[in-house]
Formats: sequence, C-alpha cells, structure tokens
Amino acid sequence: MINVLLVDDHELVRTGIKRILDDVRGFKVVGEAKDGEAAVQFCRQHSPNIVLMDMNMPGMGGLEATKKICRYCPDVKIIVLTVNCEDPFPSKVMQIGAHGFLTKGAGSDEMVRAIRSVHAGQRYIAPEIAQQIALAQVTGRTDENPFQSLSERELQIMLMITKGEKAQDIAERLNLSSKTVNSYRYRMFEKLNVGGDVELTHLAIRHKMIDIDVSH
Repeated sequence: MINVLLVDDHELVRTGIKRILDDVRGFKVVGEAKDGEAAVQFCRQHSPNIVLMDMNMPGMGGLEATKKICRYCPDVKIIVLTVNCEDPFPSKVMQIGAHGFLTKGAGSDEMVRAIRSVHAGQRYIAPEIAQQIALAQVTGRTDENPFQSLSERELQIMLMITKGEKAQDIAERLNLSSKTVNSYRYRMFEKLNVGGDVELTHLAIRHKMIDIDVSH
C-alpha cells in the first residue's frame, strides 16, 4: 500500500485528487494538510510514503516544507504538484530533495505514474518541465526568467509577499527578524528591478511564478 499525504490550501483540489487516488488499487490517502506547517508535523508523526506538495500556500510554503521534510523525514518522498512550472522552481525543489515535479495540468494517469515511479525509488519530472530544464542547461540561457537570480530563501519570501503576507508575519513564520525579512525583500527588488510589492506580484504573474487565486 502506498500511503499518500495531500498538501494544498484549496480543499477542492485536495478533494479532487483524493477521489482520483481512492479509485486506484494500492493507494491510500492517509492525510490532508492545508499548509506547510501541518505537512511537516504530519510527516514527523506518521511518515507517509509520498507527499503531493503544493508550492504556493499561506504561511510556510511548499519550498520550506519540502526542505524540512527532507531533513527530518528522509524516508518520505515528495512530489511537487503546482502551477509554478517555470524554472527556477523545478530546479530548486529537486535540488533541496524533492523526488518528483508535476504541474496541476497533469492528467490523473500521469499523476498515478509519477507516484508509482517515485515510490519505486525513481525520480519523475513532467516531460515538458524536463525539456525546459534540459534546454536551459544546454543553451546556458538562464536570463529569460528574472527570478532565476533569486536564492532559495528569496524565492520563499517572494511567494509569501505575493500572497499578501506582511514582513512581520513572514518573520514570525520563518523565525527571522523583520529587519532580515526586509533586507531580503529589498534585495529582491534590486535584482528584479521592481519598486514594490505590487510590481513584484505583477512580475511573478507574468512569468507564471504564481497563479491568480480568485477563490479568496
């Protein structure tokens, strides 16, 4: 039996995936989490075989949660399932220990195939994402997406800012000082040549780093 944890802040997404997996023999959804904190806690307590992890969530996002789970629960394998399909996200999450990367546009058959492959000890990257990464490596073209210049921590804070979280809240969630968070924030502004949070959000949407959430 492959035990799966679903991590996404949208209940409808979790419900849809659960219905798909409940119909697959040998699969069992053993838990659901709506943010990174709950995902890390669940993994430390229950050690599911597979985590399907969203990236862009309130509070601790998928990037930090993936990093923590890989550190504390090395036997748990993570497949990122997200709309954040533009590099550097695929490269970053694979570098910090994720075993798979799928877009939310993937079909149910591909999701099941990815889970089985990762559970068997293989890595799985959606073909279109793998091609994108390979082309970037072959051509050396890393300047098309300005977010390539951001560090892992800067990407994490960028996702939280574009969700509307304030510096103080981000600092508390990441155990940083507000001063440190603002230092990262202004460094991002310089790297991306934007003048504030609104411009940052527009740039992130334009480069498909975040999705436009109309449900909240």
